[in-house]
Amino acid sequence: MTPAPVVPAPAHAGHAPAGPLPAAAPAPAARAVPHHAPSVTPYGHTHGHRAVALPPEAPVETTTRLRPVRERRTGRAIAVGVCAVLGIGLIGGALAGVWLAAAEPGEPAEPAGYTEAKDLWHNAPVDTLFPRTLSGPGAGPGAAARTWTRIVVAPDTTCTPAVLAKNLLATLRPLGCERVLRATYTDATASSVITVGLVFTRADATTQRTLGQGLTARVGADVPPSLPGPGTVAARFGAKQRASWWLNAPVDLPVVVTAVSGFADGRAVDGPQPADRAMAAGRTDATAQSGLGHEAKNITVRFEQLLRTAVAPPAKEKDAR
Repeated sequence: MTPAPVVPAPAHAGHAPAGPLPAAAPAPAARAVPHHAPSVTPYGHTHGHRAVALPPEAPVETTTRLRPVRERRTGRAIAVGVCAVLGIGLIGGALAGVWLAAAEPGEPAEPAGYTEAKDLWHNAPVDTLFPRTLSGPGAGPGAAARTWTRIVVAPDTTCTPAVLAKNLLATLRPLGCERVLRATYTDATASSVITVGLVFTRADATTQRTLGQGLTARVGADVPPSLPGPGTVAARFGAKQRASWWLNAPVDLPVVVTAVSGFADGRAVDGPQPADRAMAAGRTDATAQSGLGHEAKNITVRFEQLLRTAVAPPAKEKDAR
C-alpha cells in the first residue's frame, strides 16, 4: 500500500491525564478500517473509532516419663538404618533441586497484554496512540511541567531508512520490524518541536527483555529522523534542526519508542546530543538550557504509559464499557 501523505493535525488546548496508570486485564481490541482512507485519518481510523510480623517466639520446655529400653533387634535396626539413609537421600535431593532453581531462575512469563500490543498499530485509533494534547508533569528542567500539542501525524509505514535511524533499523530487522508510526508535537509556547516514533516489532518477550539493554549506545550518534509539517511550527524541522534525541525499548511491550527534539524557529544545531548528555549538570549550551534533552527523554516515558493503558485500560474504564 502506498503510504498516505503527511497530514497536519489540528491543535487543541486540552490536557491529557498524566502519571503512570495501573495495569489491568487486556481490553478487547477493536479492528480498524483497512488503510485505504488516509484523507480521513492516518492508519485508517476515524477519531471516534472504538478502537506479619510473626508473634514473639515463646519457647516451652516439657518432660515425659522415661520408659525402659527394650532389647535391640538386629533386623529392626537394619530396617531403621535403611529408612534413614533413604530419607536423607530424598531430603538432600529436594534441597539440591531448590538450590539449583534458586541459582538458575526460569524466565518470567510473557507480560500481560504483550501479544495484544503487537497489533495496536492498526487496532487502536490514532487519537489513542497519539493524543491531540499530552501533559508531562516534571518533564522539563527543574521538574517543570510540560504540555505538548500534536501538530503533525503521518500514516503508518514500513521500516525504512526514511523513518528510522540506520543503526536502529539494522538492530530491529532481524527481530521482525513490523511498522513505524510517527507524529510531531510542539510545546505550549510553540518554541520547540519534537517528533515521536512508535516502532512495532515481532520480537518475543525474551528478546524484548534484552533489546533495551544498552540500546542507545548501540545506535550511537544515529539520530531519529524528524517529521516536519508544512504550514505548522514544525515546517522547518529538518535534519539540521535536530538538537536532542532519545529512544527506549520497554521490557513489557514489543515496541521501541523514539523521540527527537529541536527549535521551532528552524535554527540549525551542530551535533545533536543524546538526552542524558543534554540533561547533564553544568551544561550551558542552548540545547541544554532550553530543556530539549528533558523533553526528548520524558516524552518517551509518557508514550510508554499510553501504550500500556491502550492494552490494559484502567478498571473503571473497562467497567463502563
